[in-house]
Amino acid sequence: MGYAADGQASGEVTVENEVLSAGAAVEAVAGGIHVPYLKEVIVFLIAAVAVMPLFHWFRASTVLGYLFIGALIGPHGIALIEDAPGVSQIGELGVVFLLFTIGLELSWQRLRSMRTLVLGLGGAQVVVCGAALAGLFMLAGLSGPASTILGFALALSSTAIVTQLLIERGEFAAQPGRIAFSILLMQDLAVVPILVMVSIFSAYAQGGEDVNIFSLAGMAVLKAAVAVTLILTVGRYFLRWIYGVVARTKNPELFLALSLLAALLTATATGAAGLSMALGAFLAGLLLSDTEFRPQIETDIQPFKALLLGLFFISVGIGMDFSVLRSNFDAVLGLIAVFILLKVLIIAALTMSFGQSRICSARTGLLLASGGEFAFVVISGAVEGGVVPLTVAHVVQLSAAVSMALTPLLAVLGAWLQTRLDGLEGDRERDADGSVEGLESHVIIAGYGRVGRTIGRLLREQQLPFVALDLDPMRSRMARLRGELVYYGDAARPEMLERVGAAQASAIVVTLDDSAAASRLVKALRAKWPTIPVYARARDREHMLELEEAGATAVVHEALEASLQLSGHVLRAIGASSEATAPLIERVRVEVYERQAVETDKAG
Repeated sequence: MGYAADGQASGEVTVENEVLSAGAAVEAVAGGIHVPYLKEVIVFLIAAVAVMPLFHWFRASTVLGYLFIGALIGPHGIALIEDAPGVSQIGELGVVFLLFTIGLELSWQRLRSMRTLVLGLGGAQVVVCGAALAGLFMLAGLSGPASTILGFALALSSTAIVTQLLIERGEFAAQPGRIAFSILLMQDLAVVPILVMVSIFSAYAQGGEDVNIFSLAGMAVLKAAVAVTLILTVGRYFLRWIYGVVARTKNPELFLALSLLAALLTATATGAAGLSMALGAFLAGLLLSDTEFRPQIETDIQPFKALLLGLFFISVGIGMDFSVLRSNFDAVLGLIAVFILLKVLIIAALTMSFGQSRICSARTGLLLASGGEFAFVVISGAVEGGVVPLTVAHVVQLSAAVSMALTPLLAVLGAWLQTRLDGLEGDRERDADGSVEGLESHVIIAGYGRVGRTIGRLLREQQLPFVALDLDPMRSRMARLRGELVYYGDAARPEMLERVGAAQASAIVVTLDDSAAASRLVKALRAKWPTIPVYARARDREHMLELEEAGATAVVHEALEASLQLSGHVLRAIGASSEATAPLIERVRVEVYERQAVETDKAG
């Protein structure tokens, strides 16, 4: 993680000196204050302010920056923070709030559309990667129980790091992002049986034949089922009701307190049942995703999520014991190389077997190749139970931590590979076949010009899946480099829309510049898929009538909307108030659209 130029290297020394002097000041100020972890939090904030601008300057990932900060200030760096477990416990709340906000941005309908990827592809990834890595550890001479636990621990990836990277890069709603998140959801679910397996092996190691395997497994499954059922049934009705009660008080502090309570209470419930705490928070967010309170909750939670997630990444950096790296350099380096390569190959192969393109499969494999935070939980439990030797655990845990630090670089490598492969293969219509297979409830944008790109941006920000078609090869190439499902193809041909999953689409948006082609397409869509909503852009009044006669669900009059917006700016500029302007513009809009509807009915 060094710097290439002398000026950069000296900048790093300057930053380290700043952090050291700041640490001495913190010791003096906070030494007599007995607040748990106050010193650690202050050091974290000072280090973030001192170091993060460097990573922003070089346009590096913030995740990488936080990991570097952790390694710098931790007990194996300049030792400003020595209580890594304490910081880690606080930092885990960042993962909780991250999954809570992801749940808010999803919906039950979208989650159902991902079930094939979550259960099918995600389940296959956990089983195949876990079994393959367990076999490698057995070949290295470890016992069957130890190999199994270590193999499945390394099969898991970092939900926090991968998800944050996807959000930072604007690729969460792109196809590799959707597939990676689906697999990560299944990995969170898989933590339960893995922890049960650790308990069984630990009980055998300590109690031998007296342990009842079926009783242990049955109790764990029962607790998990009860926790999830309570959250989904009671939470569905209770959360909406209590939010309504609190919202009527119009007290923003009380509303914020309720949001924090909802995330933490559900996380605690699943944690007590042996599930991942992050999974409980995700379920709570999912329950609130369809409510009218979602935007305000997201706004309130965002600062807590960002700070605590940064603390989590720092805690991972703090846990990097470089003394273990020095004494076991070959073993750590070899293990990292082997399990990353193995996971890339297996995940890419499995993703391709589910109908995805080579580019998408390779990028998904690289995103999920590193280890995850749950590896530390699983392996620590196995060490306490006497299943995994402590020396082996140190090597594996350090390998997982270093691999997590490499995740941003693997993501960059995936983007570079996509650029290379796109350049070699070009944008062909046949590319759409594999990449959109399995997509359901997505939006199809016919034409990706200025209007289509605006619609795509809004859908992407809401993390809603969409596929677009455009006849400009450069435009589709640039969009593909950004991770968007935009293909070169004639959107005016219904057979081309069929190849991008029109039968499974939730809506089709027609934004073609050619008015005649747009009208023909709407008529063909209505004839072939009569139940799918079709929204269209009209160039003028006559074109609007044509599209409505062709069967469009709704038509937006481009010239009318532009003139209304311009009129609003003019009225406000000459002194009219927004309160008077908005109703006037809306009244004119309604009158024009109603008149158009009457004329259409008369013509029919």
